Amino acid sequence: MNFPQIETFEGRLEAMKALSKKFLTRAHKVDIEGSFPFENIEDLKSTGYTTLTVPSRFGGKEISLYELIRLQEMIAEGDGATALSIGWHMGIIMNLDEKRSWSESLFKFLCERVNNGALINSAQTEPKTGSPTRGGRPETYAVKTSQGWEISGRKSFTTMAPVLDYFIVNATIKENNEMANFLIPRGTKGVNIEETWDSIALRGTGSHDLILEKAIIPEEYLVEMPNAKGRKANGWLLHIPACYLGIAKAAQKYAIQFASEYSPNSINGTIIDLPSVRQKIGEMELKIMQTESFLYSTAKQWDSTAENEREKMLPILGAVKLTVTNAAISIVDLAMRIVGAKSLSLQNPLQRYYRDVRAGLHNPPMDDMTIELLAKESIFIHQNN
Repeated sequence: MNFPQIETFEGRLEAMKALSKKFLTRAHKVDIEGSFPFENIEDLKSTGYTTLTVPSRFGGKEISLYELIRLQEMIAEGDGATALSIGWHMGIIMNLDEKRSWSESLFKFLCERVNNGALINSAQTEPKTGSPTRGGRPETYAVKTSQGWEISGRKSFTTMAPVLDYFIVNATIKENNEMANFLIPRGTKGVNIEETWDSIALRGTGSHDLILEKAIIPEEYLVEMPNAKGRKANGWLLHIPACYLGIAKAAQKYAIQFASEYSPNSINGTIIDLPSVRQKIGEMELKIMQTESFLYSTAKQWDSTAENEREKMLPILGAVKLTVTNAAISIVDLAMRIVGAKSLSLQNPLQRYYRDVRAGLHNPPMDDMTIELLAKESIFIHQNN
């Protein structure tokens, strides 16, 4: 299996379906141990999947956002932790290509490394500042030296930390108090990982703390000075709701299979013929249809919208994440109601889906920020018409 050599989207989706089934067989062990899915990530690298968002000018397939979220969703049906982990890498490469905020030479350098198996993620969150989407200023600081930049600080929630080759770190420049993003290779002296990840949800993401102790990087590794004026529209973040939709679909599939086979001696046949069970199955399917439509159509809208018009999509992107994530939580709940107390067994995948899907509430953008943005948008429209 080699994803870059598969020419059609349908072909890549079928290939991912097969790979996702392998991930499902490993998911329970990784979850119970609280370990990291090294085999899954290696499979994604060896099949060339991790190169698909590299732009064509640098040897990649430059797949669309729609294709990315469909593939990510399929990964999540097998293992949500693997999907969310690799989704950050895939989306960041896509975003860097779209925004063109880095120097072309440095982005080319990164893409060449990605084509050879390198993985990247951002390390933006800090224990004292919380999510960067709420405007916290990083306490990680950068000092200009004769050797380049010296970076010191601690970052939390560094997803996929066990296998990352590059980190994008935001830091405050000491001399002028401005914020900047820096590219830090894993092998840099002073870069360490502290294994702090003990979440009950998505236990396999390896979202440990990144510790930087006077890490020296070249001057040109200051990659951008982010514009702090308001949130930006980022279509690539739809990989987040795609992950939770995939988990919900896995729960739906399990519940229907269970209902098709479970036959208590109090009834004739299986429980799938019971009206109360069929009601829940119908409710799950309705939510799946609604969320698919919203997520897929928005991704296609992003793909077909001119770059200078995409900022207008900020409200709908937040609305999609809120809608899909909360629907996914509801779908898993319905699945558990069908299966009953058996769904609470540690041996049952539904209890993992239940824990994993709730993590979406804490991925950006947060629900309260989305609702406030939608209110602001609605008020502006109606007051100016």
